[in-house]
Amino acid sequence: MESTAPTNNRLVILLVAGIPLTMILAATWLWFFVMRGDLDLVGMLGTANRGSLVQPPRQFADLRLLDDGGHVFAYDDVEPRWMLVVANPGTSCDQDCEHNLYMTRQIHVAMGKEFSRIRRLYVGELPPADTELAVNRLSDEGPLPATFANYLEAGHRGLIPLHMSAEELVSSFPEQQSDPSLWYLADPAGWVMMTYNSEVSYKDVISDLKFLLKNSSD
Repeated sequence: MESTAPTNNRLVILLVAGIPLTMILAATWLWFFVMRGDLDLVGMLGTANRGSLVQPPRQFADLRLLDDGGHVFAYDDVEPRWMLVVANPGTSCDQDCEHNLYMTRQIHVAMGKEFSRIRRLYVGELPPADTELAVNRLSDEGPLPATFANYLEAGHRGLIPLHMSAEELVSSFPEQQSDPSLWYLADPAGWVMMTYNSEVSYKDVISDLKFLLKNSSD
């Protein structure tokens, strides 16, 4: 009985030492087949997000966006943050546009201590001063401002208003054409990566954002 004890101890040691090695080999094998395209982990396991992935993602820094003064918006000059982007292909902000601005504002505020890691952007065909506010009432039931510029100034402080040509806006945000209730999420590196629409609940969007912020360093 005593002679078997050292043998058993060696087996335990070998087993314990072999577990990490086995895991490394398995991970290497898995990564090899994922990179070759033979294995679709996303398709097998599903995704945690409630939005729709933009495929392929588009780089925000590549878009020719202008600020209110007509100057090119230099994305690389701003602090990297997650971005909630409302695109509005039109010369007026209608009910869908206004509601998207309202929803993204409410979601931003609801993020609490993570508020500063997020920014909001509006991208239209025209500067706010030249854009009509084409709604009869606001989503928050507040007083109706006289102009779209007044609306942004009073209710959406901190939002960055930008504009681009109609053709570029449609080509840069094509999904918005088929679903006016849709808005975009871009990561801190500037990749427009996901869309949400009116069918996704407020709580589900917040759940996604909390998950993404928890698992990112920016």
